[in-house]
Amino acid sequence: MIKMLVAGVWMSIAMLISGYGTAKFISAQNQTNNQEETAYVGLDYETLKPVNVPILFEGALQGYVVAKLVFTADGDTLRKLPVPPHPFLVDEAFRALYADETLDFRNLERYDLDGLTEHLKTVTNKRIGQKVVQDVLVEEFNYFDKADVLSH
Repeated sequence: MIKMLVAGVWMSIAMLISGYGTAKFISAQNQTNNQEETAYVGLDYETLKPVNVPILFEGALQGYVVAKLVFTADGDTLRKLPVPPHPFLVDEAFRALYADETLDFRNLERYDLDGLTEHLKTVTNKRIGQKVVQDVLVEEFNYFDKADVLSH
């Protein structure tokens, strides 16, 4: 009888210790994962419609620059805004590309995309009146010659 009682106590203690150890291990794993994920938790990625900008050179249409942009913003802030930032960002992208004298449509790979995205983020947040847009990403940036564009 004493053997049964000792075996029961021993099994109970072993089960409590293993359960406690498992809970500590899982808790430590979750804390490590939470620290790594905090940078992008709560951010929404919003894709904009492509921005088509006509390129004029020497008074004639040469082609079009097409930029497809994505921006990140806090999801709660986006839902609370009375007007979404999408049209403001598209407008600012069009204005920046259309008015940029340094845009060389023959060498788009040399265009300062970091400067463009930082400018778009800053100016859009200024127009909205609060820091909504966290980052602007370039999904596509292409140039289409006038001859390549089909017209009807």
